[in-house]
Amino acid sequence: MKNNIVYLSGLNGLRSIAALSVVISHIAGSINGFNVKIYLFGINKNGLPNGWNLGSNGVTIFFVLSGFLITYLLLLERKKAPISIRKFYIRRVLRIWPVYYMYFFVCILIILSLGENIGLDAFFYYLFFAANIPFVFEFTLPFLAHFWSIGVEEQFYLFWPWLIKKTKQNSFTIILSTVIVINVIRYFLWWKYPFSDSAIFSIVNRFDCMMVGGLGAILFYEKNTFFLKLFDNKITQLLAWIIMILMAFNIKFINSIVDTTIVTAISLILIVGQINVKNRLINLELPFFNFIGKISYGIYVYHMLIIFIFSNLFKYIDLQENYKLFLVYGSVISASIILAYISYEYFEKYFIKLKNNFAVVKSSASRPNK
Repeated sequence: MKNNIVYLSGLNGLRSIAALSVVISHIAGSINGFNVKIYLFGINKNGLPNGWNLGSNGVTIFFVLSGFLITYLLLLERKKAPISIRKFYIRRVLRIWPVYYMYFFVCILIILSLGENIGLDAFFYYLFFAANIPFVFEFTLPFLAHFWSIGVEEQFYLFWPWLIKKTKQNSFTIILSTVIVINVIRYFLWWKYPFSDSAIFSIVNRFDCMMVGGLGAILFYEKNTFFLKLFDNKITQLLAWIIMILMAFNIKFINSIVDTTIVTAISLILIVGQINVKNRLINLELPFFNFIGKISYGIYVYHMLIIFIFSNLFKYIDLQENYKLFLVYGSVISASIILAYISYEYFEKYFIKLKNNFAVVKSSASRPNK
């Protein structure tokens, strides 16, 4: 921490891994639209491109990061003064809403210009941060299906700051108990009623991933010796990185439900390892990762529209498949980064500055100048 600004080292690196995982996953899932028949992750039993697990793991990392960082900042705020719920929601609105609604209405205009119908029910679900509902029940709007995770996160923060504010001595026990209950229900649903609406809803609404991040933040904030010894040692860090790298190749360990639990745990391990520095095995505190991590929200929001635009351009390009595959991934990722950078510099920064006016504990996504 420098100049009283909270900066947690290495977290931009994890954000960048999460964001790029999601983008690569969605390119892989849309590769047929580019008129390319090379599948990086193979195909499933239905003949469709694999890659879903990579994106799902990326979202899980985002969730754990979010839960950790926001809980940690709330704990620091609670130490200084009672948590201001009003200021918390103003900060959320100023960071999330501008990009969300700008992209949402641009997509609505594009959908209408293409002559597509927009269901009124789907429209209002997206309008009020409930995109997880059309995602589960399969009536998503074009270019907006990925907004399910933003909906889940915003719903989570409807109650989370209140929980941290109102429960002081017993917050850890309450959160841990809730995480256990959520996972018992999820595993039961997938065992007894696999792929039912309720089972799918249980894996989409990953409140427990953010809660695990919150639990880690509480233990880190309290400097819990057992937690730090278990999570921040070279053996644990090595195992976490091995699992993460294997999963980057879309490798399943058990199944996607159990693997979500595994990714949740290793995400927290890597967060602690990056922040504490001492036992880092891979240093993510690098300029490239800091750059991508800082604009990762924009990358996540904009990339689906980029995929649509580029797929309509590339399907008419006649190239050898290997070259075309490289061109597809390179151009979509590059364009998503460029658009996210422009958005951050010329649109989001204005709202971030406003947001900082309501920060009780000052924090930064970039390392403060010495």
